[in-house]
Amino acid sequence: MELVQQHSDVSAYLAVGEAVDHDHPLVGEVATRLADVHPDAYSYAEAAFAYVRDTIPHSQDSGDLRVTWRASDVLEQGTGICYAKSVAYAALLRARSIPAALCYQRLAEDDGTNPVIHGLVAVLLPGEREWARQDVRGNKPGVDARFSLGEERLAWTVRPELGEVDYPQLYAEPHPAVLGALKAAPDRLYLWRTLPAEL
Repeated sequence: MELVQQHSDVSAYLAVGEAVDHDHPLVGEVATRLADVHPDAYSYAEAAFAYVRDTIPHSQDSGDLRVTWRASDVLEQGTGICYAKSVAYAALLRARSIPAALCYQRLAEDDGTNPVIHGLVAVLLPGEREWARQDVRGNKPGVDARFSLGEERLAWTVRPELGEVDYPQLYAEPHPAVLGALKAAPDRLYLWRTLPAEL
């Protein structure tokens, strides 16, 4: 699938935003700590991926009812759903001047019901000509997402016959439907009932 930049200028994917707030001291602190051990862009991007995937539990898996949507809040509170964790990873990448975009899949149950939007991050490392999608949702039995610049290692592969979709658009900030749902939710149980089903 060919990914399509929402903004033609790649600098948009380095910008500070309302959700991707990599100018926040906490984001900078985590980024610096990771970069001290992983100074080159590739190893840093992989280490930041593992940090968000493995040390920030997906709130559905952990049972945490808090809803986070700003990168600094995700890192501070140590929780979030896929959208929030993607924002945190994008912020950590941008904090080290690595272009990062938010992108999405539409997933469904095995019978095609209950469609929901799933959040991913696309990274553009120095020397690379193509964006590479990453999934920091967090692994669990049946889910084994890994950092990869070649063959994608996402949590799920879409099944078009069930109406699932890989959306090609790359966004600088969360899609308005995604951000709106996060901001409006007083807790994760409410959020689960209001997650967007399509973009």
